[in-house]
Amino acid sequence: MNIVKGGGGFIGSNIVKGLNKKGYEDILIVDDLENGNKSRNMNALSFIDYIDKDKFIENINIYRNSNLKAIIHQGACTDTMETNGKYMMSLNYEYSKKLFDFCGNNNIQFIYASSASVYGKGKNGFKEIRKNENPINVYAFSKFLFDQYVRRNKKKIENQVVGLRYFNVYGQQENHKGRMASPVYKFYNQIKQEGVAKVFEKSEKYLRDFIYVNDVVDVNLYFLENKDTSGIFNCGTGNANSFVDVANIIIKYFKKGKILEIPFPEKLKGKYQDYTQADLNNLREEGYTNKFIKLEDGIKSYLNYLEKNNGYLYL
Repeated sequence: MNIVKGGGGFIGSNIVKGLNKKGYEDILIVDDLENGNKSRNMNALSFIDYIDKDKFIENINIYRNSNLKAIIHQGACTDTMETNGKYMMSLNYEYSKKLFDFCGNNNIQFIYASSASVYGKGKNGFKEIRKNENPINVYAFSKFLFDQYVRRNKKKIENQVVGLRYFNVYGQQENHKGRMASPVYKFYNQIKQEGVAKVFEKSEKYLRDFIYVNDVVDVNLYFLENKDTSGIFNCGTGNANSFVDVANIIIKYFKKGKILEIPFPEKLKGKYQDYTQADLNNLREEGYTNKFIKLEDGIKSYLNYLEKNNGYLYL
């Protein structure tokens, strides 16, 4: 059995679908359905059961002697604008430590979602080393601190532990994410409703490493199937594109629409990553050789989901 924590969310539900495609259906989904809209993400998935995240962690020891192979930990508060540090640390840091310790004590594979946000402004680059890490908000700090916990304790464990630092992920099943949805989702809806894609002023200079969720799934499943590999790895394409590039791909797809520049929000000043680009050397050296989907191809695939099934996976 595999447990996917956050299996009703954006990336987690796509991972469950990826497991299904490989023949795995013995899956327990752990999540929080306070936002009931996430339930639609599970309609196209095959799994044995669902359990609330709080009940799961309270009773985690019942899985100690089960046939549990791995916990794939994707659940977190991903709102980079959240300022309640107590809430963020409880959910993203303390909960993750409990999962790490349980897996270490029971020799269970543990694959978890870290974040490229730990690099902050990226002034020293995006290689997975301590000197490059300088988080600029409490979300990034929660991810950074757990990575440090893993590093401090790695010599005490024998099980596989893999942290994947996701760059800017986009793709199907992100409808519930609200203001944290990808620019692809936002621009799609803006062009459909208003005929414009709203970008911040000077967005042609804001470059991000945009990665399609299907690639993120492939990286997770690679490590699941190669359990002798541990470490913290970047999960991006190694390429950087602007928000204007993203908008223009969507405009090209629909053959209509235009770009509208809007003022840069005051609340984001000093808290915004204006450049990210994954260093993939460690990932490649560990044996992951798959090519990443080109930005235009990934966006087109996602737009097809949005047009044909409102952005959700098919049965």
